[in-house]
Amino acid sequence: MRTPGSTRTIITLALATLALGCDSTGGPGTEPTPEDIAKGQQIFRMDTFGDEQFWTDTLHLERVVQQAVDPTTALAVGLKVDMDALPADLVQAIQAGKVDLKSPATTLALLKLDAVVGVKGTVQSVGGRDTLTRLGITCALCHSTVDDAFAKGIGHRKDGWPNHDLNVGAIVALSPVLPASAKAVFNSWGPGMYDPRFNIDGQNTPLVIPPAYGLAQVRNETYTAEGPVSYWNAYVAVTQMHAHGTFSDPRLGINIVQTPDLVTSKLPALRAYQFSLQVPPAPAGSFDAAAAARGQVVFNASCASCHVGATLTDNNSGVLHAPSETGVDARYALRTPTKRYRTTPLRGLWQHAPYFHDGSAKTLADVVEHYDTVRGLHLSAAQKQDLVAYLKTL
Repeated sequence: MRTPGSTRTIITLALATLALGCDSTGGPGTEPTPEDIAKGQQIFRMDTFGDEQFWTDTLHLERVVQQAVDPTTALAVGLKVDMDALPADLVQAIQAGKVDLKSPATTLALLKLDAVVGVKGTVQSVGGRDTLTRLGITCALCHSTVDDAFAKGIGHRKDGWPNHDLNVGAIVALSPVLPASAKAVFNSWGPGMYDPRFNIDGQNTPLVIPPAYGLAQVRNETYTAEGPVSYWNAYVAVTQMHAHGTFSDPRLGINIVQTPDLVTSKLPALRAYQFSLQVPPAPAGSFDAAAAARGQVVFNASCASCHVGATLTDNNSGVLHAPSETGVDARYALRTPTKRYRTTPLRGLWQHAPYFHDGSAKTLADVVEHYDTVRGLHLSAAQKQDLVAYLKTL
């Protein structure tokens, strides 16, 4: 649906304002309160924004979960369980091997406890049997994981950490209503990958799920810098999670208006919580401190022309780069309004391999080799090793 001219102009101006980085909680010059942050945490973890309208009413995934998704299967596709939501008696029963982890009924019990990270289910008694009647997802599905403190995939929440075990495509492809051609695309993505435009333009170039921590000073959240954090939150909520809300971007030909709007009023608090999420420090002993100190010198000489300032990105000054400048695949950028990539803010690099928007660099050593070739840096083997050590500290 296209927007009438006057409204379209207003939306365009609003987007231009967002592009200038006016994305502070509560208005210019204000700081989020602890109440804002607590509210945002609840939204991030638990709010579906009414997206059950898609995951239940359109895809009918509640039927699949009811019939075939036991905890073992759920963990195998990267879903996580919040151990802090489990009562002590259930923890003891799991430890004693008294809980059937091959039964979908156990998955329903976990959903009743709000223990499945990023998934919200409504379980009701129908004919004396627990039945999953509604299913939705939250921000935490892709942008939280757990520390495996209890078992693999079961632990304390780690919000903002990308869930690179999560196979979103395989989960969506379980829908009984999708055509085989769509299922083939979804199944092609693999763990930790997601294409946020496939349902917009029909093309398929999936991206690495990015971290949602360390965003407080980052001008634009997306790889291609369409807008700041709240722009991306609204885009994902309405066009990808399929929430009951409003999102418009004339550049993309998108104008979705749904009432009531269950998204827009929650964006400031959601952003406040995301801005509170700090970059996780590199674990002690995970890098050689002396090598990292030498690597910082190499970085400053070879990388700091683009990775500048506190966030190590020149995008905070509005700079974008043609794909040819960086030697990365141009296909995703060409699907976006900017047709360019921002310099990625460097944060928590030790934690979220693979790298680049498409995951083509599996390790930090691969990143260094790529730019040594593309930028003609002519680094020695020792300099490359030192630079990798420094990148692990960021």
